[in-house]
Amino acid sequence: MSDCLFCRIAAGSIPSQKVYEDDEMLVFRDIAPARPVHVLLIPRKHIASLASVTPEDAPLLGRMLARANAIAIAAGSPDGFRLIINTGWIGGQEVPHLHLHIIGGPNPVGPMLKRSEE
Repeated sequence: MSDCLFCRIAAGSIPSQKVYEDDEMLVFRDIAPARPVHVLLIPRKHIASLASVTPEDAPLLGRMLARANAIAIAAGSPDGFRLIINTGWIGGQEVPHLHLHIIGGPNPVGPMLKRSEE
């Protein structure tokens, strides 16, 4: 999709700090990192969000998840990482292209969520 930011990054028309790439996926550094290690793993295929995956996407998603540990280690988080997939506006998804945040570094990333007062 020519108007999709991440499709344009995957196509190379927008520069990124690549960490890993193959025929199916691209990993690049987040432009506003939340932690010392903060990279985004995207499929080259345009998938709007986790809510729009199909059964045919399952093998690709499995390969993306299987690659996450090696990416985290190579990026500088050998002792673990957090994987975040924001989905839809309720989930805080800002770019309508499926992407996995791989977050880590030398220290624990902290609590997963703040406790709600609700």
